[in-house]
Amino acid sequence: MCRIKEKQQAGEKAAEYVRDGMVVGLGTGSTVFYTIRKIVELVKNGMKIQGVSTSKSTTELAGSLGIELVSINDVETIDLTIDGADEIDQKLNGIKGGGGALFFEKVVAYASAKVIWVVDAGKMAPKLGGVPVPVEVSPFGYRQVYKRLSVEGLNPVMRLESGQPFRTDSDHYILDLYPDNLDHPGELGAWLKEIPGVIEHGLFIDCAAEVLVGRGDSVVSVLR
Repeated sequence: MCRIKEKQQAGEKAAEYVRDGMVVGLGTGSTVFYTIRKIVELVKNGMKIQGVSTSKSTTELAGSLGIELVSINDVETIDLTIDGADEIDQKLNGIKGGGGALFFEKVVAYASAKVIWVVDAGKMAPKLGGVPVPVEVSPFGYRQVYKRLSVEGLNPVMRLESGQPFRTDSDHYILDLYPDNLDHPGELGAWLKEIPGVIEHGLFIDCAAEVLVGRGDSVVSVLR
């Protein structure tokens, strides 16, 4: 229950950063759920915003609650994106993609003037590596990508759902990596992007400007 409370506190706090007239990137996950619900209250009280969704699940949630959604292709910039993370290190680099939305999340994040992550205290770590690094790959040639990652000692595992390869919103597969160490996440991320067949990876380097951490009965702001 403490972790749920921390998620709720962090998620709701982030809604305070939303201003009238903004284009807001709406992340995916259990913590951002509380942000979206709080934004709905603001909209019902007269605030006008447009949301850019990072997943089908977020589109369904936000749309059903009355938030106006627009395509990322129809906006010049996104004023603020609020999203969750699976793990964050002391430099505010993160691993995302446990829910499978990493590709859309990264596109939205890098089109944003500011990115805020909302997490419970358990997501903060001295260094990255406590959770797998997801890599979104094309079904065409994924076995070759798998072999390359295996040779490099990254211990890839095909993500499954009901015994079949998990499919992202873009109809891609995900290979979860379990590297023996993740001392240089930026270098790994750059190397992964050079592999033909890799669509995107879940290493978000120098992305978030601020992290709101639910800790106990309070929310702590950590700035880059």
